[in-house]
Amino acid sequence: MRVSATVAEGLTVGVEHLWPLLVLPIAVGVLASLIRRGSGGPRSASNRSRRLLLASRVLVVCLLVLGAMGPYTAQTRETPGEPGVTLLTDESASMGIYPNTTDELVRDIEDEGVPVTRVTVGSDSASRIGDAVAANLRENGTIAVVSDGRVTAGRSLSTAAADADALDATVHGVTPQSPRTERAVAIAGPSTVSRGVQSRYTVSMRGVSVPEPVPVTVTIDGETVTEGELRPDGTVTVDHTFEELGAHRVTATLSGEDEYARNDVFYESVRVVEQPDVLYVAQGEYPLRNYLDSLYNVTTAASVPAALDDYAAVVVQDTSASDVGNATALQDFVVNGGGLVVAGGDNAYENGGYETSPMGSMLPVQVGNATGGESNIVLLVDVSSSAESGLSVQKAVALDVLDQLGDENRVGVVAFNQNAYRVSELRTLGQNRAATAEKIRQLESRGATDIAVGLQGADELLGDREGTIILLSDGQDRLGPPAAVANQLGREGTRVVSVGVGKRVGVPTMRQIAGESGGSYFAADETERLRLLFGGSSRRYQGENLTVVTEDTFITTGVELTANPGRANNVRVKPGADYQVATADGKPAIASWRFGLGRVVSLTAYDSDNTMGGLLDRPDSLVVTKSVNYAVGDPTRTQTGVTSVDDARVGRPTTLTYQGDSRPEAANVSVRQVGEGRYRGEFTPRKAGYQTVLDTEYAANYPVEYASFGPSDSLDALVERTGGQTFSPDEGEQIARQARQQSTRVRTVRETWEWVALLGALLVFTAEVVARRVQVYRGRTTLESGLP
Repeated sequence: MRVSATVAEGLTVGVEHLWPLLVLPIAVGVLASLIRRGSGGPRSASNRSRRLLLASRVLVVCLLVLGAMGPYTAQTRETPGEPGVTLLTDESASMGIYPNTTDELVRDIEDEGVPVTRVTVGSDSASRIGDAVAANLRENGTIAVVSDGRVTAGRSLSTAAADADALDATVHGVTPQSPRTERAVAIAGPSTVSRGVQSRYTVSMRGVSVPEPVPVTVTIDGETVTEGELRPDGTVTVDHTFEELGAHRVTATLSGEDEYARNDVFYESVRVVEQPDVLYVAQGEYPLRNYLDSLYNVTTAASVPAALDDYAAVVVQDTSASDVGNATALQDFVVNGGGLVVAGGDNAYENGGYETSPMGSMLPVQVGNATGGESNIVLLVDVSSSAESGLSVQKAVALDVLDQLGDENRVGVVAFNQNAYRVSELRTLGQNRAATAEKIRQLESRGATDIAVGLQGADELLGDREGTIILLSDGQDRLGPPAAVANQLGREGTRVVSVGVGKRVGVPTMRQIAGESGGSYFAADETERLRLLFGGSSRRYQGENLTVVTEDTFITTGVELTANPGRANNVRVKPGADYQVATADGKPAIASWRFGLGRVVSLTAYDSDNTMGGLLDRPDSLVVTKSVNYAVGDPTRTQTGVTSVDDARVGRPTTLTYQGDSRPEAANVSVRQVGEGRYRGEFTPRKAGYQTVLDTEYAANYPVEYASFGPSDSLDALVERTGGQTFSPDEGEQIARQARQQSTRVRTVRETWEWVALLGALLVFTAEVVARRVQVYRGRTTLESGLP
């Protein structure tokens, strides 16, 4: 137990422990007994001598007890230091659009008497700014970063910020001025498509100092298909249907003058394959059959046959379990990698006996009340210093999230900074809602950020239970460790739903943490959708039409939903499945999951006419297409040779996937086996354009360093988190002034004084012994003790 008292302004005196005081009366009693024993005899010392001996020994014991109590003082004092500035100069390609002002900046700082250590960061095609910041940090030091903050290699700036926090270092940003015009073009679209099916390619441009729209030309296989104009962050879309199998080329080219020419062209290699073979099973005539026929090579059957090897996926619509046919063959087909889509209706799911059939085990939903059941949920709230300025918002969002959760759920609360703190145990929410909300209101902000520690603390609160962690944070943390912890949680059956809260949210980090565990990311204003996941009977969701529950999945990305089919089968999503789309009244409309090696989608929304209530009309039809495409999976999985090549960039290792009976061999490609008949190769493109590897064409584009220009929000976040400022290149004097302030800090210096008490005890004891020996030496006593 620590006890302290303030004896003067800025000076505190205290002790670490009180328990040694218990020893004092015992020790005094023992000493008094020993010293008085044998008194009164002819060879005994006088009472006065005995009292003096007792006093000296008690003083020694008191000093020893004081030393054991751990006396200390804490004094606030100003500690001067040696000011200095480490100037990190980014010389990567993205900085080539700015004039070089480093020499002048160094001169201005040194003219103020502050020495500058100059460090060059980055190269032509890589910006390792985070690595450079971390490597040059020192306690109470000052770093000025002359950079746009575009990190393209090494650790992130958020990771470097955590290191700076630990050393109380300050990072300033120096924003370059007067950028030259620079643009970079890119294409987004599928690299593998089916013949005869329309595909969309989106051409975009990023740039700085672009005064007017930039002409862009898009060609396919050398023929111009679009000529238009692009603005920064604008897009041009191209819809195209490929009719010939094999490799095709989609190329976008910007016109006009800018700093770099290499990023004015983007190459996209497209592989066209045959339309997948799909088996459609139904007991009647439905519009879905005609819709699928426009996208796939469809075979119709009244029931599932025994032989399914010729199909990539099976679509079953409005069919009871007794009429499905060979359910065992269907189950084997899915387990071995085939796809399954089950569309609902009056004869399916709860109306078709699915719950007691082999169909039921394959589906990502189970028959039953969609609002029933309970979940184990931990609210994980970031209370670190990076969230301090917005803690009131953080609490408000946490309370809003709590309001979305149904009474049936068991809910606990954990707060975290660099440590994790249990705020509320896991309890049924219905009777504990008010108490849990009050504990959230009492949260206070302090400390650094360690999301990984928070996730581990939430997992400890769950114990052996599977559940969901709802993470509320700004995501200003290193990406690696939290993502790794989230991945482990996902493997153990616990999902992380991340909610971005704060002025500057690290959205990529928050999305990655959620994605690694199989969870979802929501912005702070999207928490209403949590009712769809955890609302239960006490918190029902009400909307106007179909609602996307989980964004950024293959099925839901880019879809726009306007339909309201009106009906839905009575199901609820199984644990571990992805809840994709909900009906207007909060019932599951689309859910998906992996079953064995295959993929299964439940599409339970329908209408009385079996037209699916507008789901087959644009724009809603895209979600149906993507649901079936998800089930189909990789249309090349049964082919041999190179089946895919990752996004290839000049100078960066690229991965390809190969399927065949033996390991392929090719110059400059490192190949390893990753499964039976499956190989993974790695190679590094040296130039941009269309190239060939293992007889397969692929597209290699300019390095990532040339993709984005202009100041990055990540650098602003680093500066803000470390208490720094953003300067212009002509403010060297202000940087020097800040360096002086940073090197001189007012801090609390804590000093311990055990050694003084122990030294005092030794000196008193030694002085007493010496004094008694002197008495004997001078003949003032004949007693061996030296006492007169």
